[in-house]
Amino acid sequence: MEKIRKHIIFSGHVQGVGFRWHAQNAASAYGLTGWVENLFDGTVEMEVQGTAPAIEKMLLYLGRARFVRIESIEQKNIPLQEESSFRVRGY
Repeated sequence: MEKIRKHIIFSGHVQGVGFRWHAQNAASAYGLTGWVENLFDGTVEMEVQGTAPAIEKMLLYLGRARFVRIESIEQKNIPLQEESSFRVRGY
């Protein structure tokens, strides 16, 4: 199955609730690569790469995470990158 890469901005109650760690766990479970980072405006930015069904599963998982309340998701397809893992950025 063909891989895609998405740039995603999550808004809502997504900082201070373990969102980035949930994203890292989901990425590992679904074989995805990329990164996730908190932004200063209270949103969370992510680039995620893998198959479209795996990315959809990740998004569903994040939407069901305890204490997380996603109000909106802005996403667009971007070019693939060479990488081998998913990491949390911006400690």
